[in-house]
Amino acid sequence: MSGSLPLRLVLASASPARRKTLQAAGIEPDVLVSGVDESLVVTDRAEDLCLELARLKAQAVLTRLRPSDDQRTLVIGCDSVLEFDGEIFGKPAEPAEAVRRWERMRGRSGVLHSGHCLIDIVAESRAEAVASTTVHFADVSDDEIAAYVATGEPLAVAGAFTIDGLGGPFVERIEGDPGTVVGLSLPLLRRLLAELDLRITDLWTKVAPGNQSVEPLT
Repeated sequence: MSGSLPLRLVLASASPARRKTLQAAGIEPDVLVSGVDESLVVTDRAEDLCLELARLKAQAVLTRLRPSDDQRTLVIGCDSVLEFDGEIFGKPAEPAEAVRRWERMRGRSGVLHSGHCLIDIVAESRAEAVASTTVHFADVSDDEIAAYVATGEPLAVAGAFTIDGLGGPFVERIEGDPGTVVGLSLPLLRRLLAELDLRITDLWTKVAPGNQSVEPLT
């Protein structure tokens, strides 16, 4: 294991998809919601926006944590936006907006950007970057758009779509890492950890058969 202390990863996000992505990769994060007001950051560049928000989320959670003598704590903040026709699409404010977006996006493509900011509390170091993936949307019908928006899912996610939920059938294909579209890129996380002289394998955990307890993977 890198270093002498066990690693703890704190996810500065309420996103169940990001947590599930980490869990599926053998990482059991603690979750602390940042509470950052996303409207405070204004920029015309999608990459700058998602990275600055990821940075603010990580820093907000960092202020609520204290270094520990028996573990090395890392905080990961993430934020995602869709760049489409030169515009930045975050979460739709209302169903009508989600419908209008899908009427524009169907049969076309956009780029989903996810900013990542990883902070090591003990070492007081930081690594950050943006992952980008091109998304090709299906040519969905008006009825499909109405049904999808009525579920409420598009209102809760950047770009008004998912690939790991109800929106999956409406995405024809992607060019890049699927995790980027979900909101957390595991290959990028691995590279950010390496910048901090850490290995992603040091975060692996295992669940004992028959219960939910999680222990370090040896």
